[in-house]
Amino acid sequence: MTAAAVRPKARAQARRLGRSAWALLHEDSSRSALLAEQALDSAGDDPVARGWALLTHGFQQLFFATPAEAVPVLDAAQAAFTAAGDAAGRILAGSGLARAAWRAGRFADALELALSLRGEGLRVLRGEQRGVLLNAIAGCYSAQGRSDLAFAYMYEALRDAAPTRGPGHGLDAVLHCNLAHELLQIGDCHEALRHVDSGIQRCRRLNNPRLASVLWINRVIGLTELDRTQEAIADIHRICELPADASGRGRLASHFETLAIAALRAGETALGAELVARAEAAYHADIPDEHVELAVARALLAQAGGRLEDALAALQPGLGLAGEPPAPGLSHRVRCLYLLTRADLLERLGDAAGALAAMRQWQHVHLQRSALASRARYQAAALQTELLRLQQQVDEHDARRREIEAVNAQLSRRVAEVQALQERLRQQATRDELTGLFNRRHLNETLPQMLALARRERQPLAVAIIDLDHFKAVNDRHGHASGDRLLAAFGRLLATNSRRSDVACRYGGEEFCLLMPRTDALAARRKVAALLRRWRAECFDLGGARLDSLSFSAGVADSERCPGCETTLLKAADDELLAAKRQGRNRVFAADGPPPDVPAAA
Repeated sequence: MTAAAVRPKARAQARRLGRSAWALLHEDSSRSALLAEQALDSAGDDPVARGWALLTHGFQQLFFATPAEAVPVLDAAQAAFTAAGDAAGRILAGSGLARAAWRAGRFADALELALSLRGEGLRVLRGEQRGVLLNAIAGCYSAQGRSDLAFAYMYEALRDAAPTRGPGHGLDAVLHCNLAHELLQIGDCHEALRHVDSGIQRCRRLNNPRLASVLWINRVIGLTELDRTQEAIADIHRICELPADASGRGRLASHFETLAIAALRAGETALGAELVARAEAAYHADIPDEHVELAVARALLAQAGGRLEDALAALQPGLGLAGEPPAPGLSHRVRCLYLLTRADLLERLGDAAGALAAMRQWQHVHLQRSALASRARYQAAALQTELLRLQQQVDEHDARRREIEAVNAQLSRRVAEVQALQERLRQQATRDELTGLFNRRHLNETLPQMLALARRERQPLAVAIIDLDHFKAVNDRHGHASGDRLLAAFGRLLATNSRRSDVACRYGGEEFCLLMPRTDALAARRKVAALLRRWRAECFDLGGARLDSLSFSAGVADSERCPGCETTLLKAADDELLAAKRQGRNRVFAADGPPPDVPAAA
């Protein structure tokens, strides 16, 4: 057989290898790298085969090496696709270059490049390829702290990337991971852990240890935010056991500083010290979160050794990044972590004024984070509608070759998806996931309106704040899962015994708040006392251990006995709650009311 006859077959084989390498990028990272090398070796001067092989290699460099190493490979891939007239490959290479820019800390350049690809990408790309582009745009918005826009692109990418038949390409697991990361930034830890679990379950069918390690890191962050650091230790060990190369987690974004914070908060000082040392030796891109978390990890390590002055000094390098104004790209989550750590150290050192100033800064950032969370959930749905409109334009372009009924069915399905997402986002914005009650954000929005209505109607509005007694002991003795079960049970009890006009909220932790319109403090106290009797009658089987005779403490106030704004009313109820706890718990106190009847002791 002559060389001229062999060349077309070799070219076709090289192209198949290159496209297969790209298809396996997330599903089997090791085999993907091997096929990319084989495609490059046999591609010769064929730009299509070279383009797909270089594209795969460039993304591998993004995952396992550094942005500086990835950029020339992605530039070469883009040039090859341009020479071949392959628009899809050229756009995908551009999305990789955008990712490299934001991983190098060039956030504005990254977003500008990614958005310049959007219009053409939505016309040309389909399925998993479109998901890659949308995920890159989401990452650029996320790096700038714009979670509202990041969410919208992630949800759309997840819809496009979700496998409908067979195992798929694995991009859906990546998107679950990225959604978890973004939810952690706005403080929605329970929903984040749900996406982590979905991603880990998907990873069991993949050969991608780096993706699994990032999912474990997100779980460590979520558990740390929920003060469940002991549960994170197993994941920390799993991550540390992976090699720092292409067969494991790679060199980029090792997050040893994040793991060190979790270990030190769990009391694992030796492990924390080892992780701090590994974080100091690891490669760090110009990402503010990494530098600030490393400062916090060093401070916690010094604090664990009783060296409080050294701990405060260790925090100092992060002050320029986490202070006012914060460094571009610094997340609200990490900034809150830094300010809380600083406030705690200043208080331990006796600097009450400094601690108070840090706490005020934290409160300001926490409010920004809450506002971002609310905006993200609603604006994500709004941008979904914009993406739907863009897709509709694409569908109209193709409508000449389709029946109009098929187009209408597709649009109806997408509108239904957007409406369903909007409803889920609305529920997430106002409901506590564990108990099903309203959350504190809803309380803050509703209480001023109910108080204004009570004044107009010249009727009292009663507020009760309820705190489950000895709840920490239940968590310590029976585990957080049992504690969550009690919280959910009390939420059901509170909802079942409330009027339609009442508003029951989870106030925070094991505290609940009940708003009772047209009810004075004495009537509210009787109602809450009856609720206490029902709670005491509850009995739980916690893994063979019987738990009964539960109790709570509560404080009640009304708008007539405690006139003023909503803050005054809440403080009056909280003061009564504190008085009830000081008197031995298991009782209900009301502002300016006679001493309540005390239930029989357990």
